[in-house]
Parts: sequence; C-alpha cells; structure tokens
Amino acid sequence: MGCVDARHVAQLRDLLASTPWVERAEDFARALRRTNAPDGLMLLGTPEDEPWHLAAHLDDEARYAGIPQLSPSLVRWQPPPDAPAHLRIGLERLEDARRGHTLFVVNDAPEAPVPLLERVDDARRSGATVLSLDQGDPELTAIAHDAISLRPKAAPLSFDGMQHLVSSAAGQAEEARKGGLRDRISRFLDLVSGPRPVD
Repeated sequence: MGCVDARHVAQLRDLLASTPWVERAEDFARALRRTNAPDGLMLLGTPEDEPWHLAAHLDDEARYAGIPQLSPSLVRWQPPPDAPAHLRIGLERLEDARRGHTLFVVNDAPEAPVPLLERVDDARRSGATVLSLDQGDPELTAIAHDAISLRPKAAPLSFDGMQHLVSSAAGQAEEARKGGLRDRISRFLDLVSGPRPVD
C-alpha cells in the first residue's frame, strides 16, 4: 500500500468509526484470509472492469504481513497472449477451483453479467469459497458465501473506498498483536520516508 493510500485508509477508518462498515470490512477480510493454499485466492471482475487496483493492494498486503496466500491471481476474461505471466491468467484458472480456494468477485455494476454468474456458480459447486463485493446484485449475493453490497447512494463510502478498507484489513492478521493498523501504517511510513534526522 502506497504512502498516500495508507493515510487515506486511516482517514477513512476514522470517518467511518461510528458506522458498522469498518467492522464489516474486517469480518470480510477474515474470510479472505481463510484461503489456506498459496495461489488459492482468485480475483475476478467483469469483462469491462478488471480489479487491477485491488489486486495490487492485496499483493502488497500479502508481502507486508507475510501472508502469501493473500496474494491473488487476477483472473482475466481475455488476457493478451504476450502479457507477463501474472497478467495472462484466463478463465481456465477457475476450472481448478476446489475446496480451500477462494474466489473473490468484484462487480461495480447494478447487475452481474450472466457469464460471470455462471463462472462463479461453477466455482462454488467445485468447492471454492465465494466472496463478493458488489452493488446489491441479488443473484450474485445469493451465490456468494459472504458478500458486501454497496448500493449506490445508500452507503457512506465509495466502492473504491470499501476495496481499500477490505485490502488493508486483510493484512492485519499478524499485526493485531503488534499494535494494530495505526502502528502498522506508522511503521510503513517510516520505512518509505527513510531515517529521520537526529536533533
């Protein structure tokens, strides 16, 4: 997580402290961390909107917190054949979904496209845990084992803001014993800003 993003998440948590959204993001993040196999977390968006930003944040959190299974495979609908290996993961990856794997679906649209629903349902039937961040699509929510639904204009934060909250909370598994998110952000900012001058 970059320096600006870390500060943004801290501010967001402060703003939402009196609402249930921070705790909801933490509950959802715990479900993400239950993925028990390296390379077992798959992240899937729609053909029109792939969750690149969220994939990068989860990958960062996996490294900072030492939780390798939190680093997702970004599953793409039509990956170009000349893309780097980690950006060439196509829908066939979902065919390997099984118990112990997690499929995290991100749908920033009122309704999920039918091909997405079909793929997600197949993964669930294969034993994968399905988690969804969406805008209230009842069909996608019904398939998911756990879902956060942000209905447009009904929630006090943006879809992007919730992605930041979830990815940040996902990296807190080992940090809770070391002072929590604020200390973690402080240590990260110290790391990126270098040593402080001595008076």
